[in-house]
Amino acid sequence: MRPRYSGRMLRGCFVVVALVGACSDPTPPDRTVESAGTHAVGTARFVVHDTARSRDLVAQAWFPTDAAAGDTPIEMLEIEPPRARYQTLLAAAPACPTRTLPVVPEAAPSPGSFPLILISHCHACTRLSNATTAIRLASHGFVAVSVEHAGDTLWDHLDGVDAPIDGEELELRAADVRATLDQIASSPVGSVVDMAHVGVLGHSMGAVTAGRVAQLDSRIGASAALCAPMENPLVPGVMLSELDVPLMFVVAKEDNSITELGNKFIRDNFKAATVPAYKIEIPDAGHWSVSDLDGLVDIYQAGCGDAVRQTDGADFTYLDPSTGRAIAASYATAFFKATLQDDAGARAYVESASDSFGVTLEVAHH
Repeated sequence: MRPRYSGRMLRGCFVVVALVGACSDPTPPDRTVESAGTHAVGTARFVVHDTARSRDLVAQAWFPTDAAAGDTPIEMLEIEPPRARYQTLLAAAPACPTRTLPVVPEAAPSPGSFPLILISHCHACTRLSNATTAIRLASHGFVAVSVEHAGDTLWDHLDGVDAPIDGEELELRAADVRATLDQIASSPVGSVVDMAHVGVLGHSMGAVTAGRVAQLDSRIGASAALCAPMENPLVPGVMLSELDVPLMFVVAKEDNSITELGNKFIRDNFKAATVPAYKIEIPDAGHWSVSDLDGLVDIYQAGCGDAVRQTDGADFTYLDPSTGRAIAASYATAFFKATLQDDAGARAYVESASDSFGVTLEVAHH
């Protein structure tokens, strides 16, 4: 059964915020979400065997651990041959992509019961695409699990076999996420996951996937979309009218990948939502500004370095990539703490536009 959104959220309240705002809740915003939480973060790679579809999926779990914190080169979370390919790409890339992560590979999870966030990556990406957000969530007491969509990865793209972006691929991806959820109990984090509190987050094609999973699976209690609409005229399958859990949408205002038309669809999704919904707009951000792969290869350039604004055609420099990732991590953490844990401070944060980042924000409580 889905955990219902809090009764403290006022029906009919709509807020537009430029710097700081809230919806009649006197609790101050909990700004601790803007930095690492109290937990060190462990990570483990595992394989989901989907027997029904004869499909094997690689997944990455991120979780609280009592092990000593450390820094790990991001490519070391891959095995060969992707590890060597990743090292080569990073050596040739600009400064934008993430190179090290504050995680302990193969550590044991801390004892406890932690809400679960499932993460679906972008088209032609990897399960490490949103590592910064996953790690922030884990440091604040969540388990995050990123599933790699076989056939739609960076490595497939480099091999010249890109997956389509269509409704059939959406259904394949949604089934990947649900299969991962089905097998969490037997994963390295199975003993510490709170299955009564589960959210889903996705970037780009993963955002559409997050919407579809929330629509199909009653175990999902909240859903977040980065840089793409959930209900999408180019990828049929998601219906906003059928989503009955809180939603968050993140708009990269200079998203030359989905263009201003795509951003309009995100804004239309927010307006069409019939549940509590949040929309964060990030100035000077491109499509990959929220991703750890930002600038790694040519298809991830929209978010790295200099560009031309889609909004007015002027030259500009994209938001610093670490700031873009920090914004996504901060608001995702606050959103899931608010919706899955009924955390008042986190709710106040996700209902305010932090002066640390200069974003704009709208909130609708239906």
